[in-house]
Amino acid sequence: MLIAWGIILGIAKGLKLESRGFSLTPYSLTYRNEQVQSVLTKILSKTKRGTRVFADVSVIAGFLMMGFVFWFLITNLPKFFIAPSEASQILPLIPGVTLVSVEPLIFFLLSIPIVLVMHEGAHGIVATLEKIKIKTGGFAILIALFAGFVEPDEEEFNKAKKISKLRVIGAGATSNVIFSFVLGAILLTNPVFALVLSDPLFASILPESFVETFYELPEGVLVLDVIENSGAEKAGIQPMDVIMSINDIPTVSAASFPVLNPGDLANVSVLRDGQVLEFELEVMPAEDNPERGLIGIMRDTGIGYKPVLNFIEWNNPHLSMFLLWLWMISFFIGIINMLPLPILDGGKFIHSIIDKKFSEKGVNSIMIAIYVVAFILLALNIGLTVSGGNYQI
Repeated sequence: MLIAWGIILGIAKGLKLESRGFSLTPYSLTYRNEQVQSVLTKILSKTKRGTRVFADVSVIAGFLMMGFVFWFLITNLPKFFIAPSEASQILPLIPGVTLVSVEPLIFFLLSIPIVLVMHEGAHGIVATLEKIKIKTGGFAILIALFAGFVEPDEEEFNKAKKISKLRVIGAGATSNVIFSFVLGAILLTNPVFALVLSDPLFASILPESFVETFYELPEGVLVLDVIENSGAEKAGIQPMDVIMSINDIPTVSAASFPVLNPGDLANVSVLRDGQVLEFELEVMPAEDNPERGLIGIMRDTGIGYKPVLNFIEWNNPHLSMFLLWLWMISFFIGIINMLPLPILDGGKFIHSIIDKKFSEKGVNSIMIAIYVVAFILLALNIGLTVSGGNYQI
């Protein structure tokens, strides 16, 4: 990561980018463009009516997203202790640190510019609608972290009506989430998307019948072969059996297999010739990782889900994965941005609501209290994820 950052700085210096709106430091590269306002004005002139509706929706969406992120972080915490398999993993995606696999890294780097341009562009267009001047816009790279920004005229923004401020602040996150909904509707034709929707996060907020509405569910996971002397062989599991559940956890795909510990006893339900059979077997250690438990089978790793809306042929797995990453990053950047922290839109959103309702000292005290609560909730979710060993992609 540090070598890559050194190369980037070296290229930037060699091309003399500092004379083209870039500013360089040993740890950052920032680009600012003062012509952003004219571009935003042209876009607004062709989309004024739609932008006005979008701006009003952004205020309502801002409250909803902030409520959702608090609800999610609070309800997810107990799951790490009560039902770890149902807890959603919370992890910042940092190239070279938590994001280390080549393909996901490429998809991440391709998705981030799209999401940031959409986010900051929405801020800028709504600010222009509210007659708040945008001085500059651009992006920044802090070694391995990425950020986009538009800088409104601070004096004009402070003088603007409260509702105008809320529209501007909420627009960025709202644009990301709306885009993720549109992209998600397209991805409902993709069988891989069913695995994402089966994640504990979405399973907890979507109706139980949602996945069944858009996908034909597989009966289970097909057993291709049985490992010799394994718990599965000793229990009587055979090739061509279909594993329907393990320890009462449905196994609709290979990805839904629960975490098992070597030496434990597992209850496995299989479908054989139309009959459901129950087996109890001893979990064996994996050869490459003795701490990881296996039941002792070679399983079919196919997706198994069949989209009801199958009017799109997904023949390119790389395109499918890129769109899934774009959907995921757009959705979560939008949602997390409404968490009230100093560097996020949620902090500005709350500050705009309570500003001038209390003394300056009172506002600052309230904001600090909110920041502390939000930070603790986020830090605990990340900390419990990492402590469980899930810290790299």
